Amino acid sequence: MLDAINLTCVRDDRMLFSELSFSVSSGEMVQIAGKNGAGKTSLLRILAGLAQPDEGEVKWQNEGLSRIRYQYNQDLLWLGHQPGIKTVLTAFENLSFYHANGAQSLRWQALTEVGLLGFEDVPVNQLSAGQQRRVALARLWLSSHKLWILDEPFTAIDVAGVDKLTQQLQRHTKNGGMVILTTHQPLNVENVRQIHLQEKRT
Repeated sequence: MLDAINLTCVRDDRMLFSELSFSVSSGEMVQIAGKNGAGKTSLLRILAGLAQPDEGEVKWQNEGLSRIRYQYNQDLLWLGHQPGIKTVLTAFENLSFYHANGAQSLRWQALTEVGLLGFEDVPVNQLSAGQQRRVALARLWLSSHKLWILDEPFTAIDVAGVDKLTQQLQRHTKNGGMVILTTHQPLNVENVRQIHLQEKRT
C-alpha cells in the first residue's frame, strides 16, 4: 500500500541516503534502523509527507502523495519526536480534540492504558515529559488510521509502558494496519522487518 521509490535525501550538503526503495503492505511492521545521523527521522518525515525527497517519490495505493494529500492524511497517524499535542489542554481534552467522534468511554480506556488515569484534568504543560509523551501515545488506542508512522515512540516510557505499547502495535498489524517506526530499544516483536540506513561517507 505504501511505496518508497528511489528516494534520495540530502541535508546540509550531506547525502543521507540515495536510491532507497521499499514497499510496506497491510499487516506489516517495519523498523527503520541505522546509526544517529543516518537519516531515520528524515526518511519518516518524507514518508509522512512532511518533507520532500531530493529525488524519488512516495506513493500510497499507487498514487503519488501530492495527488491524494487529503486521503493520505485521513489514513495516516504521525507521531514525531515532539509530542504534537496542545499543551494548554488537559490530557482528556487533547483526546477529545483529536478523536471527537469516539465514545468518551474509549478515551478513558486509552488514558488507563497509558497510565494517565488521575491526570486527565491536568493541563499538559504541567505534566512531565514522559507523561506528555503518554498523552500523545494514547491516541494509538483510539486511532482508526491504517498507517502509523512513529519516530522513537518508546522514548521516556517505562518498561511496563513499553510492553503495553508493543502489544498495541502488534494488535494494529494483526488487524491489517501498518506500522513504520524508529527505536533505539530492542523490539520484542516477531516478524518485524528492518530497513537499515547506511551512513554515507563524504
